[in-house]
Amino acid sequence: MSARFTVLASGSSGNATLLEVAGFGLMIDCGLHPRFLSSRLSAIGRSWDHVHAVILTHTHGDHWKDLTLAHLRNRRIPVYAHPAQLEHLATVAPSFGPLHTAHLTRIYSEGQRLELAPGLTCRPIRVSHDSDPTFAFRFDYDDGLGDPAWAIGHASDLGCASDELVDAFTGVDGLAVEFNHDEKMERNSSRPAFLVQRVLSDSGHLSNRQAADLTRMIAARSGVGFPSHLIQLHLSKDCNHPWLAEAAGRNALADLNPAAVVITARQDVPARSVPLTRHPNAGHRVRPRSLPVGPHVLTAAAPRVTIQPPLPGFDAA
Repeated sequence: MSARFTVLASGSSGNATLLEVAGFGLMIDCGLHPRFLSSRLSAIGRSWDHVHAVILTHTHGDHWKDLTLAHLRNRRIPVYAHPAQLEHLATVAPSFGPLHTAHLTRIYSEGQRLELAPGLTCRPIRVSHDSDPTFAFRFDYDDGLGDPAWAIGHASDLGCASDELVDAFTGVDGLAVEFNHDEKMERNSSRPAFLVQRVLSDSGHLSNRQAADLTRMIAARSGVGFPSHLIQLHLSKDCNHPWLAEAAGRNALADLNPAAVVITARQDVPARSVPLTRHPNAGHRVRPRSLPVGPHVLTAAAPRVTIQPPLPGFDAA
């Protein structure tokens, strides 16, 4: 069955990715105006008819847009989020109320497996970022032939790696991870000191060096041929260069998996799509040490009013 993974936009001005599996389309984050998302979908031969659900990593403003929530409501497209994220959206997004009233909000829970479509499951992994909570996701697809046919790890915003994240992403075919900044460029930039400190902190963003270390650790645990694709996310427009990020990614995989394809996502155009098929070594895939199987959480969250204040400078990463 056909499947592919395409980053539609990645960066501090808006983030969205489309995961397509056997006729089901999942959008990871929806941080662009619906008109721009329509254009990105059209550029890869798709439309909103190919989007059947949205899942949010966190609630910084470059990962959702109020007008897009309204568009999702009009198209009857459900939105998956952590309960605390839904609570926050209820306080800041005028379009959230109608979306929730239309029974189009769904919840996921930390560490618990969520079935999104037949054969497609998602495991949310909590990561360190200054929009609390923020989640990375591991997606697995079971084609009924034994062992996952393929797996994707997606971590768009995080200030530091964790052993839990390395374990959760062990054996993925596609590793989509943040390569946000070059540390020297960040420190030497004209940005205010508080913003530099925020980006470099453990709750900020991964540097090229940190992301390369994370990539190397995941590859070292995963076995021969994994990951087959490295997709680099959320590059800073001011404090990074695509060639720096790409070089760091290639160096990280040079000894362990030099044949891996490195794709550096951009803000202004969709990235090259990653085709997802059963890996020739699927039977030898190293699995995470602990992959808890929890209940499938498909009910809507009842929002309570709490406030998650915006953090200064988060949109300049």
